[in-house]
Amino acid sequence: MPGAGVKTLNKRIRSVKSTQQITKAMKMVAAAKLNRSQGKMLAARPYAHKLVKLVQHLASAADGDNPLFEVREVRSRLFVVVVSDKGLCGSYNMNVIKKAQAAVDASQEAGVETRLLTIGKKAGDHFAKRGYDIYQRHDDFNGEVTAPQGQRIGDTLVGTFLDGTFDEVRVVFAEFVSTMTQRPTDNLVLPIAPEETGGEEEDEEVAGLDYIWEPGQAQLFDQLLPLYLRNRVFMTLMEAFTSEHAARMTSMTAATENAGELIESLTLQRNRERQAAITAELLDIVGGASAL
Repeated sequence: MPGAGVKTLNKRIRSVKSTQQITKAMKMVAAAKLNRSQGKMLAARPYAHKLVKLVQHLASAADGDNPLFEVREVRSRLFVVVVSDKGLCGSYNMNVIKKAQAAVDASQEAGVETRLLTIGKKAGDHFAKRGYDIYQRHDDFNGEVTAPQGQRIGDTLVGTFLDGTFDEVRVVFAEFVSTMTQRPTDNLVLPIAPEETGGEEEDEEVAGLDYIWEPGQAQLFDQLLPLYLRNRVFMTLMEAFTSEHAARMTSMTAATENAGELIESLTLQRNRERQAAITAELLDIVGGASAL
């Protein structure tokens, strides 16, 4: 009969196999979500990049001022932190939260009134537990973003900047580089600073262009800039959620592989225990027969 050690090992092997099935299923779900989210993001990037270039070119050629370009003395600052609602995605959440917390702490130490708008339950819970001032929290995105959701967040940021609630708005999120790499990033959203954007190539590309403003600069910017900011927020959320799915797929792949290695190790250990028990029983039988 197998010893108690073999029974314990059999139970552990069954438990690890059950866990492996769960992680494998989660890996497949994350892979499907990543494929869908990445496809949307890649499809939207060309439009987003063209819109950014258009705004940069128009802003550099504009004569008038727009409230969204206004650079004020920063007395109040809003940080938008984008993470996931759920865990099991490796260090993805903590990397973004650490960067955001460092930036928030530095802002507070500089004497700036600093508040947070969190997207993702993990960020909301983290900062609420530590007593940070949360302006808004959104825990209902669940790794997906739609145009109305992006517009709602974008309108909130624009509204709070225009009414003077915040003098500066920044967003901290994980930029999608590849399936294996997601880079935590801290970007300025408002005010829009056209002089800090655009490269030499783009400057040469638009050199000598003479824009015809119809019906006028003010009316054009009133329509274009909110659209630009909504699109930028939407693309930021797309990048963040694509990074989330990639991190979760990578994490679950590693967990599935580790479970397989553990099963092999436990199986080998169980076979050794079983062989030792059989050998001991044979020795007892041989010893008993010799005594008779």
